[in-house]
Amino acid sequence: MTETMKAVAYTRPLPIDDPASLTDVVAPVPVLGPSDLLVEVLAVSVNPVDVKVRAGTDPGGQPKILGYDAAGVVRAVGTDVEMFAPGDEVFYAGSIARPGTNSHLHAVDEKIVAKKPASLDFAGAAALPLTAITAWEGLFDKLRITTESTGTLLMVGATGGVGSMVLQLIRALVPGLKLIATVSDADGEAWVRSLGAHEVVDRRENLRKSVRALAPEGIEFVFTTHSSGQVETYVELLKPFGQVVAIDDPERLDVLALKSKSLSWHWEFMFARALAGTADRIRQHELLTAVADMIDAGTMRTTATTVLRPLDAEQLRAAHRIVEDGHVRGKVVVAEVE
Repeated sequence: MTETMKAVAYTRPLPIDDPASLTDVVAPVPVLGPSDLLVEVLAVSVNPVDVKVRAGTDPGGQPKILGYDAAGVVRAVGTDVEMFAPGDEVFYAGSIARPGTNSHLHAVDEKIVAKKPASLDFAGAAALPLTAITAWEGLFDKLRITTESTGTLLMVGATGGVGSMVLQLIRALVPGLKLIATVSDADGEAWVRSLGAHEVVDRRENLRKSVRALAPEGIEFVFTTHSSGQVETYVELLKPFGQVVAIDDPERLDVLALKSKSLSWHWEFMFARALAGTADRIRQHELLTAVADMIDAGTMRTTATTVLRPLDAEQLRAAHRIVEDGHVRGKVVVAEVE
């Protein structure tokens, strides 16, 4: 195997319309740790975290490789790897503490990797891992929702990648839970209803009034991608002992108002297990395996809505531009030519 590979990187924060904001580079092939897989990356998706890091983190002129979702083929394994072998087709979200997936070859801990859904191509699979993990951990680890749960969940930001996975997971696994989804247009309404939303509200209108009309007695759960300025609204909508799980990064958030109803606020950050190297990080392998099984069984589907080719700096800049626009439905994927 050669010592270098093609990759896409950035060296300083620049507007995405600047050709130097993401460039094609040559990088060293990753060195494998004992539990690592070396994956030939055939497709990635672009998430808001990619845009946030590229625009706001200065690597000081050193090439930094972004990318957190990937689907590809295992080409080599570390000495302690037990679950995978060269030739396996896999999908995963990596770690923000390691070089990203926007490269020809990528090293990743086997415990956060799963076999790719057999029914999807690499582009379809690459859309799923980060959002599936975020949705699963938010719903089942933080809100403690179970297959027997009932009540109502409000999904704020339902048309995006995470919201699209939340709706599908609830539809597939929690039949007794009613789903209210926020959208901003008619196309968004059609999208979320196709994924499992029972009711839809326009986020541009009065959210309190719209949700109260559908759930006059209040709701039990909020899953939100938009927290800033919304705490009072969520407090009013939730029943006593209700819960919120948030995945965004507001500059500041005053949650004292939650106390009057004994409400709980949770943060979900799907990189936490990989960053800390927790003993239970294999849960991400397990939940991605469960999602792959549901995809292959036809109870869930990929959320890829835009696929760009090939996997190079020009197409990744185009993908970042779409995500920066803030009106993405589902996921934007960049894949190698098939």
